[in-house]
Amino acid sequence: MSVALAQSMLARGSKSFALAARALPRSCRDDIAVLYAYCRRADDLVDDATAAEQPARIDALAAELGSVYARQPQLDPVLVEFQRVVFRYSIPESYPRALLDGFRSDVGAVRIRTLSELLIYAHRVAGVVGLMSCRVFGVHDARALTHANHLGIAMQLTNVCRDVAEDWGKNRVYLPAELLGSAAGAPLELGSSERVNLALRRLLALADRYYASGELGLSALPFRIAVAVRAARLVYAAIGARIAAQGYDVHAGRAVVSGFHKVLLVLLALVGECAARAVAPLRRKAASLQVSNGR
Repeated sequence: MSVALAQSMLARGSKSFALAARALPRSCRDDIAVLYAYCRRADDLVDDATAAEQPARIDALAAELGSVYARQPQLDPVLVEFQRVVFRYSIPESYPRALLDGFRSDVGAVRIRTLSELLIYAHRVAGVVGLMSCRVFGVHDARALTHANHLGIAMQLTNVCRDVAEDWGKNRVYLPAELLGSAAGAPLELGSSERVNLALRRLLALADRYYASGELGLSALPFRIAVAVRAARLVYAAIGARIAAQGYDVHAGRAVVSGFHKVLLVLLALVGECAARAVAPLRRKAASLQVSNGR
């Protein structure tokens, strides 16, 4: 019943991830849904509170996380399943704690000063989700983990660019002041600001580089899992392409990818992963020949 709840939360909370998750083998699909459900539950508990209540909510989540890792019995069905997943795959406590640190930085008015600060935030709220997922996928290689972290960061950068107007309405500005050419805390006009337009262009270009790095880690994954992750990567990158097609206009409406387009991207992920795995042996053979020839 608890796993069914997690699957339901995934289906309601993120149609993109839910679609990509269908490509996963059943052996890990449910546990990935549990990870999503834990993150979604924590995020909702913080977002549904007032600004004054949020610090206490995060403290409660931190204490709750401590009880999970202390193997104390859990009553919440999501936490029951999360605790099972944590110990089944030996997920380090530092990963979900980093997520909570990301939530703390969202309390009150948000003003990001530098690109480095934004990348730290993206790592905490998205990169560590990729790291936790790798544990479920059975991946422990340090390089593969770096690529997984980069993929999560790329997705969060895309989210930042997609949600500028919505976040601004909540007194949150994730566009770094250094990219806007303004001092931290300075008023941000979202009209036809060239500063905002340029910042979006630069962040999406950076996201593309992180997507490219994330894709390098797919070879470490079993085939079906790689297809699912590639599909999620393509869908999120398509959101960035949609933002560009809208002229980087933050008032053009939320950039979305249609259901039909998502299905096509899943098929493209399947074809792309087949092609990547077919070419890989040829590349290794070519590299071996170069070595044997003394090049």
